[in-house]
Amino acid sequence: MGIEVGGIFGLIILALDVWAIINVVQSSISNGGKVLWVLAILLLPVLGLIVWLFFGPRGRAT
Repeated sequence: MGIEVGGIFGLIILALDVWAIINVVQSSISNGGKVLWVLAILLLPVLGLIVWLFFGPRGRAT
């Protein structure tokens, strides 16, 4: 019974990916940069998230 460990891991990755995408969209980088980051996160959910954490945009749009 209950959710498998893989299911919980998947939900955590999904939540973190959504959080990362929201941060990318709210950042001050160009629209082209936003599209590239969102595609990277969507196409490579775990690796894209890790790369975004280390190298992604930090500033918020004002």
